[in-house]
Amino acid sequence: MELTAIYHRPESEYAYLYKDGQLHIRIRTKKEDIKRIVLHYGDPFIFIEDLYEATKEMDKVTTDDLFDYWQVSVSVRHARIQYLFELEDTAGEKILYGDRGVAAYNRENLDFVMNGFKLPFIHETDGCAVPDWVAQTVWYQIFPERFANGNPALSPEGVRPWDASIAPQVLDFFGGDLQGIIDHLDYLQELGITGLYLCPIFESPSNHKYDTIDYFEIDRHFGDKEIFRQLVKEAHARGMKIMLDAVFNHIGYDSPQWQDVVKHGENSIYKDWFHIKEFPVSSENLWNSRDLSYHAFAFAGYMPKLNTANPEVKAYLLKVATYWIEEFDIDAWRLDVANEIDHQFWRDFRKAVLAKKPDLYILGEVWHTSQPWLNGDEFHAVMNYPLSDSIKGYFLSRSKKTSQFISEINCQSMYYKQQISEVMFNLLDSHDTERILTTAKGDVQLVKSALAYLFLQRGTPCFFYGTELELDGGPDPDCRRVMPWERVVADNDMLNFMKDLIQLRKEVSGMIQYGKVSLEEVEPDVVALEWQHEDDMLKAYFNQSKKDVVLERGQADLMSLGNISDGRLIIQPNGFVIYREDK
Repeated sequence: MELTAIYHRPESEYAYLYKDGQLHIRIRTKKEDIKRIVLHYGDPFIFIEDLYEATKEMDKVTTDDLFDYWQVSVSVRHARIQYLFELEDTAGEKILYGDRGVAAYNRENLDFVMNGFKLPFIHETDGCAVPDWVAQTVWYQIFPERFANGNPALSPEGVRPWDASIAPQVLDFFGGDLQGIIDHLDYLQELGITGLYLCPIFESPSNHKYDTIDYFEIDRHFGDKEIFRQLVKEAHARGMKIMLDAVFNHIGYDSPQWQDVVKHGENSIYKDWFHIKEFPVSSENLWNSRDLSYHAFAFAGYMPKLNTANPEVKAYLLKVATYWIEEFDIDAWRLDVANEIDHQFWRDFRKAVLAKKPDLYILGEVWHTSQPWLNGDEFHAVMNYPLSDSIKGYFLSRSKKTSQFISEINCQSMYYKQQISEVMFNLLDSHDTERILTTAKGDVQLVKSALAYLFLQRGTPCFFYGTELELDGGPDPDCRRVMPWERVVADNDMLNFMKDLIQLRKEVSGMIQYGKVSLEEVEPDVVALEWQHEDDMLKAYFNQSKKDVVLERGQADLMSLGNISDGRLIIQPNGFVIYREDK
């Protein structure tokens, strides 16, 4: 038995309150080392007289390259628990594992009160509550400047023609606005969208709007507050939520606060709003300088970093955060560069916004594993780029082997508490990445497979505007081409595929969010994904091999590069099939 591989930590993603009084308890062991784990548990005060009240065998829920992960769900009567793991390896050797580490398997150690892990009192307020509606939402990300021009009178001077074949340059404008989004809400509703994620819409000199001048004003080239109010109202009438992008890590160079620092230096009333190394502040080479006299986003001097620990800055930004909830009833905030802002600010942010709207969704932009922000006192979820990288590496760039892909996916499933995983923001591309069609070198079938797999994952799926119309583009800014509206026709295969995929996702969402999952390689380079929930089962086969795969089945809910013949389902290379059945 490999003792060094055994890991558990109470009050973490390994032991937490889930929902309806259920506790999830997990433990990690070396891959294929342990054959059985039994949880001994009970009330710590009853233990003094009667020892552990109950036992429950744990399930091995997933496996990666190195470890097996086990989980059990238990309920407790008195909002507290003491527990101890009994592990048996493949050779029949048994040990006990608890708060005091590894102990020999015997009566004395099992009955020793100090060996058990403890959750002294389980407070609902310390749990990770998430908005229930998020898990049922399908998001559509819009880069407003490139989605649709609904009011040409608002367009900046020198806009380029609305042509998706044009590769945008950094400073280009095309004239997209909020009216353009309103004009196409029916299109989005027919597509099946139930959530709109808008990149920044506040006053800014750039096309991307991540260099904010005024957080309380809609950018004049996008419209005004009344137009935005109309957008929210009409979206809500169609069952769509609205998520805005909050850029609180930094502010624009042209903002009045920063310009006051540029003008007055150390005498500026705003000097403590920023992280300034020395005065005077730099005013040259603002695009990519490693010699700035102040901290900025990356080395972009035109986006000076805000000091969110400063009470005045915090008060200002929290006022921004609550204003758009109170005045316009937005449903979610996406938090730009969230990992570069202090944790205390985000704790205060959560309290402020949830006081205004208890079911508001708080989404952080973090590109790496994010446990420190997902303990129930900061974000509800983050943008799930690790999942994105795994899916793209397997289905699109073909850089990952099947075994590596499965291992990564399984490992990621244990990153967070389940309720957090249920609202993780799952995506494949965005305004910050090259488009998936470009990653796939123009192969639409590979894109379909990647999207299908994404939509079968626990969490809330999102795709970037134009994906349904085969919009391509390289890295930023090329990924921000204009929406090719001329491609919206009845026989557009990709568009119809996305409608079918979204509809299927809605129908099986509960099975995915609350069911048990398995992922395995059933034949060389053939991946089988299975969800089970109560008496329902969802299965999907993805054929990444070079030969046909045959299933003894005559029905499917969704398939691509597949056909049914003589009661058999044939999946061609790069094809997939998804179907439901009763257990």
